[in-house]
Amino acid sequence: MAQEVLELLVEKYPHVTSLTELVPLALRITRFKIMSGVRTSIRRGEHTAVPVEDMPLADPHLNPAELAERKEQVARLRAALLTLGDRCRDLIRLKLEGKTFAEIQLQLNVASLNTIYVWDHRCRKQLLEAMGGSWDKR
Repeated sequence: MAQEVLELLVEKYPHVTSLTELVPLALRITRFKIMSGVRTSIRRGEHTAVPVEDMPLADPHLNPAELAERKEQVARLRAALLTLGDRCRDLIRLKLEGKTFAEIQLQLNVASLNTIYVWDHRCRKQLLEAMGGSWDKR
């Protein structure tokens, strides 16, 4: 801060040479710079930021309730998948394998890519209905 004030005094106020004028000018410039820093800090939200060291570390493992919820959801999903037709199951399997829609089109020997998009939409809709209309447990 002191260096910035001195630099500003040298560049912008070379005509001020008296010590009785320089000290108040330097203090005024310092006050303006401090207030500018405070306004910037407030604008950025730095004044309410919590230090990283004070933040609790997230546990990478699921707690027992989340684990049970996940198992129930997977069971519901498996049961719903069994109610779908063969084409939908194949399409979902290929998507889970990471295939693109163009690759799925080639693998299923379909003439149009738009057909794959329509099948995907219908299959996801059927799967959602088989899950009870919601991905989450009601």
